[in-house]
Amino acid sequence: MKRSAYPFAAIVGLEELKTALLLAAVDWRLGVLLRGDKGAGKTTAARALAELLPEPGRFVNLPLGITEDRLLGGIDLSKTLQGQPQLRPGLVSEANAGVLYVDEVNLLPDHLADALLDAAATGVHTVEREGFSLAEESHFVLMGSMNPEEGSLRPQLLDRFALVVDIRAPEKLEDRREVVERRLAYDADAVSFVERWTSEQNRLRGRIAAAREAISQVAPSREALDYISRAVHEHSVRSLRADLAVARAASAHAALTGSASVSEKDVDAVLPLALGHRVHPYPFPPVPPSPPQGSPKTEDSETESVEGQRTFTSKSVDSPELRWRTEQGSGEARGMRNANAPGPVIGTRRSEEPKELDVRPSILDALIQTGTTQLAPDHLHEKRREPLGGSRYLFVVDSSGSHAAGQRMSIVKGSAVGLIERSVHRRDEVAVISFRGVSSEVLVEPTRDTELVAAALEYLPTGGRTPLAHALHRAKEFADERTLLILLTDGRANVPLWTDDPWADAVRAASQIPCRVLVVDTELATNAIGRAKQLAASIHADCVALEDFGKGFDFVSLLDRSGGQRIP
Repeated sequence: MKRSAYPFAAIVGLEELKTALLLAAVDWRLGVLLRGDKGAGKTTAARALAELLPEPGRFVNLPLGITEDRLLGGIDLSKTLQGQPQLRPGLVSEANAGVLYVDEVNLLPDHLADALLDAAATGVHTVEREGFSLAEESHFVLMGSMNPEEGSLRPQLLDRFALVVDIRAPEKLEDRREVVERRLAYDADAVSFVERWTSEQNRLRGRIAAAREAISQVAPSREALDYISRAVHEHSVRSLRADLAVARAASAHAALTGSASVSEKDVDAVLPLALGHRVHPYPFPPVPPSPPQGSPKTEDSETESVEGQRTFTSKSVDSPELRWRTEQGSGEARGMRNANAPGPVIGTRRSEEPKELDVRPSILDALIQTGTTQLAPDHLHEKRREPLGGSRYLFVVDSSGSHAAGQRMSIVKGSAVGLIERSVHRRDEVAVISFRGVSSEVLVEPTRDTELVAAALEYLPTGGRTPLAHALHRAKEFADERTLLILLTDGRANVPLWTDDPWADAVRAASQIPCRVLVVDTELATNAIGRAKQLAASIHADCVALEDFGKGFDFVSLLDRSGGQRIP
């Protein structure tokens, strides 16, 4: 017996979440991404929304590890073996007029996410398999959820979601108590609990139905579009999808509230939902203006000092490419990011026990050998898919005062940016930890947005002491078997963490790093004490001097010596 979903009207708090979902229920083109804590109610809200849709719409939960044929549709094997080949619809077709929910959407293979978002945006899904073609209507509410701690969504896919809601579990004690009380009541007697909320559910369902009928008459005026364009431009958002998302969401908001036209109030209500994931998340200071003519000249790469700190612009450095692999997996994948997920099909091969049957070559083989479509084990082929997975490049950057000498920080920044540009690929992540003064700072959380990382490094100030142990201790939070940690430092640790000996603390923290480490020695040749080399030797990591960048240094071989596998 199927139990009724938890009522949407009974959800406690989470007003932004409920607003975004109601907007999506009015205009199915407003795909919604829910980001936030585990156990904050993301899946409960998604299931509850389906009960409010006019049909009521079907709730389709996309399982992680789904194949392309199951999601998008493919050949119906049973019909084909009976001599009546035809296409079998996928989950995209089944979700029409309902909700298609993708939990952990950041772990969905990119090629499936691209196809899914295309179908959601256009409202039409075309299945083409083995010479057959079928176009289907795909008017569904696309919802995704993710926990940012488990990895980021690449920027191109993130931008395809019209609305994004960042969710946190309620902090007020009374709200938490209310959530638990309602859930316990629902679990004890779901029928009675749902009946208590029937009136409010019907009211919401009526609002959605009325808004769906009215939205075609609630087009934003030219003045409203001007207001939207100015608002998006003021937030320095480049993507035109932002303007379109705001316009559609504002129209849906006006229809929900019974307005005949889109007002600035409607636009303001949806701006945070449509722009929050598109606005630069790091408030970097503006580049200072050029000094007036006749003023004393300063070094080109240095900006004004702020509280004893100086900011140097990066200097272009001919950096090598870091190529490496983890020891786990098939030896074909770069790193461990969702390595078991199915990638795009790149070919076929014979297999008497195929993991994923490739229908067409199997049947053709049977026809050629026997003249029938009756399959035998030696006729079978399986699909070959491109292996997925991505590495994480964790940069730990020393921005202490010692790097101000000779504008050393300009070269350090340029080297890091060069490594990122040459080494990081589409499925890889980058995170940056900087350290100066008395502690370290997570400058950039793990992300695939390399432009964001480059901007963060550009505005990284320089000055203060060298809390090396602090940085290495914090780096453990982001390091795992798919991580390569690149430490750029002169090794002159002078801030303790556990004891009175800063150097001993740094060595201890380095020994606890659970991933491969590459040390880039940024120390000047003059007055060198070799601490970076000593640190690398203590943890059996590779070490290369910053001066050796651009000299054709073979980083593949370097990583081989530390256990990596050379890529031909």
